[in-house]
Amino acid sequence: MSVDWAEVYRTTFEDLVRFLHRKVWDADRAKDLAQEVFVRALDHRPDNPKAWLFTVASNLARDEARTAIRRRKHLTLLKSEVAGQSAPDPAEELDREQRMEQVRAALNRLSERDRDVLLLWDAGLDYGEIAAETGLSKGAVGTTLGRARRRLVEAYGALEDKDVAHR
Repeated sequence: MSVDWAEVYRTTFEDLVRFLHRKVWDADRAKDLAQEVFVRALDHRPDNPKAWLFTVASNLARDEARTAIRRRKHLTLLKSEVAGQSAPDPAEELDREQRMEQVRAALNRLSERDRDVLLLWDAGLDYGEIAAETGLSKGAVGTTLGRARRRLVEAYGALEDKDVAHR
């Protein structure tokens, strides 16, 4: 059965646009979607063209709504990120940078094994993964990690005391 798409277009397009407009609430977008429905129709030979067109239109409108929701969520996230980012206080920024420098210096005072274990643990690896990466036994990872933490705190404290003495 051959479909006279020109006739279907003439008799259905305005109804399809009206239907889509009630789904997407944007007249221009409704016309674009209606045209998309007819473009897709050219590849098909449905038994009931009008019903098929409205089914496709409904699916396109649903996809359009999902896309709009995703965009809104994304824009909301972007807005909240931008709103949450105020200009940093220069004194706070300087203090943060100094503390980060002290942490780096304290880490550099640790042995390579202690530093590796701490950084791997901080990256989210579990004891088994740390053991595989460093060659330590699983039981030794916990002991090494405990000692490395203590040494890091001591090194950081020493650097902090040194910094206070310089002021």
